[in-house]
Amino acid sequence: MSDLTRIPAPDGVAPAAQYTHVVAATGRLVAVSGQLPLDEDGRLVGEGDPAAQARQVFENLRRCLAAAGATFDDVVKLTYFVTDMAHLPAVRAARAAHIPDDRLPAASAVQVAALVAPQFLTEIEALAVVAG
Repeated sequence: MSDLTRIPAPDGVAPAAQYTHVVAATGRLVAVSGQLPLDEDGRLVGEGDPAAQARQVFENLRRCLAAAGATFDDVVKLTYFVTDMAHLPAVRAARAAHIPDDRLPAASAVQVAALVAPQFLTEIEALAVVAG
């Protein structure tokens, strides 16, 4: 695990409830491309179900991080792409299953008109820093 410093509310910046404003780290950068709600055979998981899709996306992120020798403890930034901001509670619930509130990374949430295919409701990318 890398050495991470979280600064949830820098001086003069309003505190955030669902992310950390600043995460500083030293180590090896791991960039994980946006993950979609596809199982290991490339089949959609949770058609029309934002919660099921978010759970699958976080499982895919976990597997990608592991392939690089990282875990969610090493994640410094998540970027959420959703087709409807109403899906964010489902995304946050899936995140909570992997990342405790006291270890939240920096984050951005972006509503998009569409993802690569119309059945996808969310896509998430991650940046992690691993020691050494």
